[in-house]
Amino acid sequence: MSKNDRLHNYQAKQELIAKRAKIRTGDNRKGLLIAAAALVIAFAGQQVYFNFGPGYVEEVATAEPTASETSNAEETTPTNSAEVPSPELAENRIWSGSMDLSGDAISFDLDGVAAPQAVANFVSLASEGYFEGLSCHRLTTAGIYVLQCGDPNGDGTGGPGYNFGPIENAPADDLYPAGTIAMARRGGDDFSMGSQFFIVYQDSTIPSDSVGGYTIFGTLTSGLEAVQAIAAAGTADGGTDGSPAEPVTLENVSVE
Repeated sequence: MSKNDRLHNYQAKQELIAKRAKIRTGDNRKGLLIAAAALVIAFAGQQVYFNFGPGYVEEVATAEPTASETSNAEETTPTNSAEVPSPELAENRIWSGSMDLSGDAISFDLDGVAAPQAVANFVSLASEGYFEGLSCHRLTTAGIYVLQCGDPNGDGTGGPGYNFGPIENAPADDLYPAGTIAMARRGGDDFSMGSQFFIVYQDSTIPSDSVGGYTIFGTLTSGLEAVQAIAAAGTADGGTDGSPAEPVTLENVSVE
């Protein structure tokens, strides 16, 4: 092989090496962009959902003060506080409960020790038949994974006619494991809880806001698969936050 041939082969090899390096660099950049986009989508999902409350509880007719109407969370007080069930109703114990979600039976425990006010509220409403026939009006399927129920209006605006607080038993690490039952509230307002609650069907990290996290008052003991099946069917409009594709109704809600 002549000197010119060897030089030509060397140059060809160098060009090939340079092309491969360029391709690898492009692939790495694409991978980083895809990963960054996924993080942005997940974060945006959390912000959109939980900046409007975790299962945003919209302003109700009771005219509960909003965060902008009060100078700080400590000055916020419950609306119609005389109607809020006493925490003593929780009896400082664990309650067992069950309900049907559109025919699927689920069972749960309520922690009257860690969240006496929220449990007293749920027990009182359940014993009055308040939840019977109400819909689970909101489902989220990206970033955070919850099914929200307990609104008599079926659109996030309803409640029992009173609000209560403060937050109880919120996780320090913002992690809400699958099967968690927690109270919905407005963002930035720890005295805006009423009857709306959410069931976590897949481990979710839900960032605390200016007033803290979200009251965990119960845990599913069976039936998580039923909630996951509802989530798997998606939302009515195909988005990641909306009403379930198939209507979900609460029935036979009981506690003891």
